Amino acid sequence: MTVFKTTAASALALGLTAGAALAQDCPIKVGVLHSLSGTMAISETTLKETMEMLVADQNAAGGLLGCELEAVVVDPASDWPLFAEKARELLTVHEVDVIFGNWTSVSRKSVLPVIEELNGLLFYPVQYEGEESSKNVFYTGAAPNQQAIPATDYFLDELGVEKFALLGTDYVYPRTTNNILESYLKSKGIAAEDIFVNYTPFGHSDWSKIVSDVVALGADGKKVGVISTINGDANIGFYKELAAQGVSAEDIPVVAFSVGEEELAGLDTSNLVGHLAAWNYFMSADTEANAEFIAKWHEFIGSTDRVTNDPMEAHYIGFNMWVNAATAAGTTEVDAVREAMWGQEFPNLTGGTAVMGVNHHLSKPVLIGEIRADGQFDIISETDPVPGDAWTDFLPESAVLESDWKDLQCGMYNTQTSTCVQIESNY
Repeated sequence: MTVFKTTAASALALGLTAGAALAQDCPIKVGVLHSLSGTMAISETTLKETMEMLVADQNAAGGLLGCELEAVVVDPASDWPLFAEKARELLTVHEVDVIFGNWTSVSRKSVLPVIEELNGLLFYPVQYEGEESSKNVFYTGAAPNQQAIPATDYFLDELGVEKFALLGTDYVYPRTTNNILESYLKSKGIAAEDIFVNYTPFGHSDWSKIVSDVVALGADGKKVGVISTINGDANIGFYKELAAQGVSAEDIPVVAFSVGEEELAGLDTSNLVGHLAAWNYFMSADTEANAEFIAKWHEFIGSTDRVTNDPMEAHYIGFNMWVNAATAAGTTEVDAVREAMWGQEFPNLTGGTAVMGVNHHLSKPVLIGEIRADGQFDIISETDPVPGDAWTDFLPESAVLESDWKDLQCGMYNTQTSTCVQIESNY
């Protein structure tokens, strides 16, 4: 049974809002917006199953506000425009109270205008590029300052990397993240000519020239490192090509932002051992809470072979914060829940406590893991919790922006002009 945090304030709210709770429509519907088919199904199906587990667990604990929860599952089928249609279906046909979903940034950006138009509430569980703040989204995955920047610092400070290859799949998340990292590296004294940037399409398979170009970066004897925002099965060919050219993790370390336990499960990891990944959670974290979560997952899914991963923990934290916020508000009404979410706390599976900021981002620890032969990670570095930053300090147009939905009631507050502005998306 999941243990939920109950504060004195939420207990008081329960008493004060008992009448409101009686008026709650039952069942409470939880929308699940994850691809169950297409190229992203390998990652997103697990998150659908995670949400079903969390809903079942909450029902076993007595439900919410006197109601049973019902998971309403749709399949956007890895089709970015279809995500918007399915989000509209969840909100208007099924009348869900909340949505947990999306993986890629392009799917999230497809959904965004729909949930803002209909005043829905989305919990987004995957690391992303930042540069966004919506009052209708709670971002429970990592912002760049909670993954990309700390991983780069690890390369600079711990591994002595002097030249950087920024390799990514050609879509919004890698491009924006690498724009931020280029600016950050230059601020750290890395020359422009020592930064190699390359993008490849989803499913890219011929890595021979790109890896040769990366190797050539180190011809002058300087230490080269790869920061990878390569997504999906293209990673398999990339790591194989590194091994084919005799490049070890000691020679040219790779730190990946989209390679986790789920992506490694069932693969031959011999070409990946020693390379790194940066996340806020690893299955190998040695805590009692994590052991309980893993045991619950294995029991629910009926297999001890299934792994856990970072986006699963993000859904776990986000769901439990939503439950506690609705309990405190005495309703699942979106505006009331949103206000009750600010300052919500819930234990991380890796230790410490996640806190939801008024910018709708969590504070989270940053972990660096080294890939093992069994597809798990040795955690070799861990920070204190880092508050998520919606707007990076390393792009001039973003450095002046602040997100505060509580006091400023603005996701894009310009601190120079003291005005709330709207920024048109480029994607």
